[in-house]
Amino acid sequence: MTRSRGFTLGGAAAAITIAALAAIAPAQAQQAPLKIILFPGLSNLAILSAQHKGFFAANNVAVEVINTPDSDELRHGLAAGRYQIAHAAVDNAVAQIENQKDDAIILMGGDSGLNLLMVQPEINAVEDIRGKSVVVDAPNTAYALLLYKMLKVKGLERGKDYKVNPVGGTGQRLEAMNKDKSNAAGMMNPPFSIRAIKSGPLKSLGSPLSVVGPYQAGGVWVMRSWANANQDLLVRYLKANIEGIRWALAPANKDEVVKLLADRLKLTPDVAEASYAMGANAKEGGFAKDLAFDMTGFKTVLALRAELEGQWGGTPPAPEKYLDMSYYQKAIAALK
Repeated sequence: MTRSRGFTLGGAAAAITIAALAAIAPAQAQQAPLKIILFPGLSNLAILSAQHKGFFAANNVAVEVINTPDSDELRHGLAAGRYQIAHAAVDNAVAQIENQKDDAIILMGGDSGLNLLMVQPEINAVEDIRGKSVVVDAPNTAYALLLYKMLKVKGLERGKDYKVNPVGGTGQRLEAMNKDKSNAAGMMNPPFSIRAIKSGPLKSLGSPLSVVGPYQAGGVWVMRSWANANQDLLVRYLKANIEGIRWALAPANKDEVVKLLADRLKLTPDVAEASYAMGANAKEGGFAKDLAFDMTGFKTVLALRAELEGQWGGTPPAPEKYLDMSYYQKAIAALK
């Protein structure tokens, strides 16, 4: 009996241990470190919040966030497999698909970019940029095209009436304008635009949305082959992002979110609070509810590329060519 009892207890202990390991092992096996490539700034609020509140961990996803110096590295690095997921203006994804011939797909939206046309103090109107230089990231994508459109409406033509100086992301554009006054203008989004205004001497000539209307800027895209091979992981990643933005935009969490922005983006409290206010204002181009994709805004993206880059013979293709919202829809369904 003693032997039998001992066997029973040992078996129970072994069973408990095996059950515990079985519960832990799948989670550890499924948890995959994803390299996320992005530009630093307010546009990453969902990711910052998901990290802060443990939503990635709760969805069994580990992330490594890499700040890109420019959109060239973002696009080429994603195609080469150095990164798995890109967060940036989705016009970069269109450029990657059309110009690099990469099989990438856009999965989710985000925001309008919240850009302002920032200028040197002596520039009082768009027309004053004539004969000067403007700073951009890559000269043929996203916010550079918004800049060209704002200037074109006022009669200024790229290459003829002003020079284009590609210097990199928003932080690099701010630095270039502060260091060299010959860089007369550049598109900037928060917190860089707010920091520039508060610290001076740069000032704003307004939002490009006043010229182009709705615009789908921030979004998420991946290589199609990677998505096909990692479907469940990708849905869990998007779900954590949606949970992050829901938490961040809940009014009751404002103070904690502002502190998070100040800590993670190295901002003064006033710049962090002003950045949050811009992002929380969906009516003025802030974050879309649940990071939904704005199809009307994306049609603007394609129309600008057709007009200003002469792509597709001037007639943009159907937007569905670049999209696969099935992963996003599954993530939303998992939250209901």
